[in-house]
Amino acid sequence: MLQNIRDRSTSWISKVIVGLIVVLLSFTGFEAIMSSASNSNNAAKVNGEEITLDQLAQEKSIQQRQLAQQFGADFDMSALDDKLLSEMALKSLIGRKLLLQAAADAGLVSTTAAVDSFILQFPDFQQDGQFDAQRFDQVLRQMGYGRMQFRQMLEQDILLSQLQTSIINSAFVTEQEAEAFARLERQIRDFSVVRFSPELDAIEISDSEIEAYYQANLERFMTPEQVVLDYILLSKAAMAERIEVSEEEVEAGYEAAIANLVEQRRAAHILFEGDSGKEAAEAVAKRIAEGEDFAVLAKELSDDPGSAADGGDLGFAGPDIYEPAFEQALYALEKNQVSAPVQTEYGWHLIKLLDVQAADIPAFADMRASLLQDLRTGKAEQQFVELVDELESAAYESSDLQQPAHELGLEVKESPAFGRDGGEGVFANRQVIESAFSEEVLEEGANSQALELDADTVVVLRVKEHNRPEQMPLADVKGDIADFLRIDKGSEQTLKQGEELLTALREGKAVPAPGWERFEAATRMQENVEPEVLREVFRMPRPAEGQPGYAGLSLADGGYVVLQLSGVSTPEEAVEPVQLQELRDILASRQGQDDFAAFIRQLELDAKIERY
Repeated sequence: MLQNIRDRSTSWISKVIVGLIVVLLSFTGFEAIMSSASNSNNAAKVNGEEITLDQLAQEKSIQQRQLAQQFGADFDMSALDDKLLSEMALKSLIGRKLLLQAAADAGLVSTTAAVDSFILQFPDFQQDGQFDAQRFDQVLRQMGYGRMQFRQMLEQDILLSQLQTSIINSAFVTEQEAEAFARLERQIRDFSVVRFSPELDAIEISDSEIEAYYQANLERFMTPEQVVLDYILLSKAAMAERIEVSEEEVEAGYEAAIANLVEQRRAAHILFEGDSGKEAAEAVAKRIAEGEDFAVLAKELSDDPGSAADGGDLGFAGPDIYEPAFEQALYALEKNQVSAPVQTEYGWHLIKLLDVQAADIPAFADMRASLLQDLRTGKAEQQFVELVDELESAAYESSDLQQPAHELGLEVKESPAFGRDGGEGVFANRQVIESAFSEEVLEEGANSQALELDADTVVVLRVKEHNRPEQMPLADVKGDIADFLRIDKGSEQTLKQGEELLTALREGKAVPAPGWERFEAATRMQENVEPEVLREVFRMPRPAEGQPGYAGLSLADGGYVVLQLSGVSTPEEAVEPVQLQELRDILASRQGQDDFAAFIRQLELDAKIERY
């Protein structure tokens, strides 16, 4: 099919197609086409606000990294279903956009001071208990963020936290509701159990029964459809290992790296908010000049709760962390000098330079290994993109994978056989499975497109063998059928035995002692009782006085239990006030979480969401 398209792309057919497109334009309208083009870089719109494809790609990358961190180094990224990952990422972005819009409608704001305070005090950005700009940049690189991008995300997170907290904290549970819940949780029950277990060894299955079941269920006894693939796998990491880097390049990388190392300055400040901030700052500056302690005054007077308790200490930081006016004043100070009042968008500051830390320049030998890896990775990044383009083009034009592999110096590998449910490793990836079993690759014998398994791995594949489903001989499945029929018959027997006893008990008939197993004062967490049995016991209605209640339950193993509930009681002692308050808090938190989830669902129902 692909070759036919190539052959005819310059023929009269293409002219007809162009003609049809012109007609289509006349019907659909130029405006609709332009609208489609204008949304070509968008993944969605939420109430008119755009979510771009770049944002979607970054969110997917973030989720991939989070999964890798969660499951460790052995996590197989290729096992992720790319379509599912895209849907999850887009859903996350849409939900975040809706909540940010709701926060804006509610008039919630996030201040730069709050962001600064978080950055300076967050443990992951600190070295020896103090903020470290190099550590900050390193963590951001690992997360895939730039400084301004991270600050914007942090501002949004603060807004979302305010919105979530305001909704969750508005939920409440009354004392009476908590007491009623406590009574249910503390309730105890007296019950007895009779168990009927299938005697599988005593059940005989005839050859005729096996034959009949086999003939009636032929479709269940087919060999799985499977494929064996030829494939070329491109890995950025593997490419990086083979790249040669000269010593001169490493030395140049070292010089560039240490050129970016800057001194750190440890600042303290006293913040004065409000219209009278300048006058207050001037008055306190005079007191400091007269000999009063800066840290003591910061604890007493500063409007920045994040640093006031520490005497205004903001820790060490490098350039581009603070507001421009604040930073300009800080870098003009000598050690232990206090600035004149400085105005920023937060108010008026008195700034003190507590200490200066010279740039810590590591030795070349200490950085050599990481510099070498960074240079290899950088070169691999460029070569990887070029090689992917060349591979995709060569595979498209070739009738097999041997030729493009030979031209590009790559290796063709062979996969194990796997079916439509996938295999292991790369062959568990949903993209690979769908491509392998697609009409183009499976039926027409074409090479696949270059499939991006993750940001660092691409695969091109071709079907080498196609093993179609075949009927399995009866002899090969006879034992499995016999086992299934034996369990099925055993389940029918236990069900019949259990229901006969249950009917007799409910009708008040005298029955032989069936071997009851009794449990007294059992709780919801009772040991030595199957969870499904315990759940059924606590679902049974309270029995009438002097008349036990009965119920029956089929178990997953083919057994059956008859339950006799003889008593239900609740401890009389009251719940301690402290425990009751803790229970109210827990229930209110649960209710708040439910309210917040309902709030999100309502936002989604009310929103105009367009996915492209």
